[in-house]
Amino acid sequence: MRRALGALSVLLLAVLGLAAPAAAGGVPLPTNPFGEPTGANDWSCRPSAERPEPVVIVHGTFGDRKSLLDDLSSAMVDDGFCVFSLDYGNRATGDIAASAEQLKAFVTKVLSATGAAKVSMVGHSQGGMMPRYYIKFLGGAAYVDDLVGLSPSNHGTTVVGDPSNPLTGPLLGATCPACAQQAAGSAFLTRLNADDETPGDVSYTQITTKYDEVVVPYTSAYLAAGPQTTNVTIQDSCPTDTAEHVFIPMSRTAIAWVLNALERPGPADPSFRPTC
Repeated sequence: MRRALGALSVLLLAVLGLAAPAAAGGVPLPTNPFGEPTGANDWSCRPSAERPEPVVIVHGTFGDRKSLLDDLSSAMVDDGFCVFSLDYGNRATGDIAASAEQLKAFVTKVLSATGAAKVSMVGHSQGGMMPRYYIKFLGGAAYVDDLVGLSPSNHGTTVVGDPSNPLTGPLLGATCPACAQQAAGSAFLTRLNADDETPGDVSYTQITTKYDEVVVPYTSAYLAAGPQTTNVTIQDSCPTDTAEHVFIPMSRTAIAWVLNALERPGPADPSFRPTC
């Protein structure tokens, strides 16, 4: 049922995005009416010695700073982290490079408010991939300690149509530029993944689900192996967890992996086994 609901949610959001008249930079979508994720965006929060990096949550395409993210946010707050979350990119449908600029400005605001030297980031879907542009091209490597992706679209998805198709490509690019950029093999992802996929002194953790119906194949979320990289599929540690792409931010297994990555030096411990 969860997988069916997740797929339906994605379909409805996509239809909503494609039904409106086209506008420069994508279709203008409604702004977030829901407020803050549980416990997040307390600008008086000061990091502790035990949890020195505030955490920035980065939502996915068609999302906002709260939707699907309450369980994740409250778990990190309960664990002692200062947590912040932003809206960006016209519900993350706009050009991803421009969204990364918005993320850069938000990180600057968080660092200024908290006095921290670096942040960690936990991103869902595009929100797990887009920060890599900030890290690689906008100087973010100096300000990010951990990047944890929940089903991140690191190498794109075959679900999205070919943006180079002369019949469908222009429509996709006009209505949702970020959707076209997340197609497997897009020029954007080719540039992002060229040379070093995990630059800087940043710890990279990718948490995926074999039931992902949006980032397809689900292993395209993985990044190149290395000492600062951990790739995890939640069913390898909890086989009965049926979370798919939309609901992975609410998966107890996924959240346990997120906390493991944030609580220790380096990425998540591949030998960690959460309580299922």
